[in-house]
Amino acid sequence: NTKLFKRFETVYNYRLKLQLDKESKRLIEYYYQQFLLAGAKLSDADKATMKKLNGEEASLSAKFNNQLLGAAKTGALIIDDSLVLKGISVADYDTYAQNAKAKGLTGKWIVPLRNTTQQPALQSLEVRATREKLFDASWNRAQRNDSNDTRAVIIRIAAIRAKKANIMGYASYAAWKLQDQMAKTPETVDAFFAKLVPAVTAKAKQEALDIQALIDKQKGGFELAPWDWNYYAEQVRKARYNLDENETKPYFELNKTLENGVFYAANQLYGLSFNERKDLPIYQEDVRVFEVFDKDGKAFALFYCDYFKRDNKNGGAWMSNLVGQSTLLGTKPVIYNVCNFNKPSKGKAALISFDDVTTMFHEFGHALHGLFASQQYPLLSGTNVARDYVEFPSQFNEHWALDPKVLQHYAIHYQTKKPIPKSLVDKIKKAGSFNKGYTLTEAIAGSSLDMQWHKLGANDVVADAVEFEKKALQITGLDLPQVPPRYRSTYFLHIWSNGYAAGYYAYQWTKMLEEDAYAWFKEHGGLTRANGQRFRDMILSKGNTEDYNTMFKNFRGHAPDIKAMQEELGLLKQ
Repeated sequence: NTKLFKRFETVYNYRLKLQLDKESKRLIEYYYQQFLLAGAKLSDADKATMKKLNGEEASLSAKFNNQLLGAAKTGALIIDDSLVLKGISVADYDTYAQNAKAKGLTGKWIVPLRNTTQQPALQSLEVRATREKLFDASWNRAQRNDSNDTRAVIIRIAAIRAKKANIMGYASYAAWKLQDQMAKTPETVDAFFAKLVPAVTAKAKQEALDIQALIDKQKGGFELAPWDWNYYAEQVRKARYNLDENETKPYFELNKTLENGVFYAANQLYGLSFNERKDLPIYQEDVRVFEVFDKDGKAFALFYCDYFKRDNKNGGAWMSNLVGQSTLLGTKPVIYNVCNFNKPSKGKAALISFDDVTTMFHEFGHALHGLFASQQYPLLSGTNVARDYVEFPSQFNEHWALDPKVLQHYAIHYQTKKPIPKSLVDKIKKAGSFNKGYTLTEAIAGSSLDMQWHKLGANDVVADAVEFEKKALQITGLDLPQVPPRYRSTYFLHIWSNGYAAGYYAYQWTKMLEEDAYAWFKEHGGLTRANGQRFRDMILSKGNTEDYNTMFKNFRGHAPDIKAMQEELGLLKQ
């Protein structure tokens, strides 16, 4: 809209003379940046070209999505002999049989494909040949020269994005898209990963040696391959940590975890209190609503929690708002958290795993970001921040799940009423650090592939997607034969269809932010009201009203430092 932009540009040019408050000035500058990044200053001819390219990209992204769904269906592993499924659970066995029956394949089993490279069943399948077949089905699902082969599509999408960036005046799509992110440039992201990769891959290689030693001890007679990793890693984990989920679950009853854990930590840090409101409307019978009171006793928000799985409910966990905070509109936040925990039978306690506990703290970290919003303008309010910043508050909040003061307040056996023993807590902590080299390497490999694809220039030509991927991993030192990327280029849904192009690095980037912030807490006494208030004032309540690097530096006292992350992940040499 050229006319609207011209009017807005006039306001932007006069912003320094308008005696605006800080947030209004930020809003104008942010809008102006978004106009420019959307191509408001392009010529009519360039706008027409961009429109055409946008249309083609949208069409190809939709095609990629459909191809991937098709590849998962046609690529699922069909099993003829139940003996080769030895090791899987009875529940999985029945599910695979039902999958086959639904396709008219009675007496067979179908192992479905998840969108990650590694598949859940690889952890338990005892027959090595079956593991290899399942891995191959996953790894090659979208490059079988059929209608679901995505190689040509992703090459074209990458080329379109590079062309669009060139029209916008940027060297690459990544350079264009990172302008409004905290990292700002692809070079910053590359430098960030360069500090991680050597130690991360070294850790993965050591883990590979440990697993190979187990294979040799069992007289396996073969070298560790990607399809072996999870199977033997699970054996190492059980032998080394002996952590049984059924042993921990009785200490993590859902309602106690919420009220005496999640809410308690929020009270200790920020002075919040919560009162359940059974008189308010809910959209499903399992949903609970809490009125949220600030440290001065005044109600300022509502919090809805929807924790149980339902047939018609999307999977995963997330936070969003029913009403966003805005002083301009006079609206107070109405925030909700959604999870997909298994609902207990009537009269039974809702016992959850420690992974589920972590998820609750994580999503409530997002909720706090929304609850503490104190902005005039909805666009700048709460969680309306950059992708490489939005996970910072949520990942940070996970730390309080194992804080001794918080843990002793909620981790109480639902029957005996005894607190969780230290020996079990130690097991949870140690198990949490297990296999980190592998999981980090596969994740960073995915992030690196994303960045390599989106650093391509308009004149760069990719002839072979698989060869490009191979070289991209070699260049970055992430070409470990036993550790494939979490997502291969040909089925990397996040970057080709789900809006994460040049942004998948954000998961590791925000890990750096939250570990560095938590290090500040440890340096200043940990879980205290004063520390919580400072974090609220300088991070959680700011929304997008300041530059992200400035906000972080004001809180931490220095620019983001990777050292705390390296230390927590066990990557620093002793």
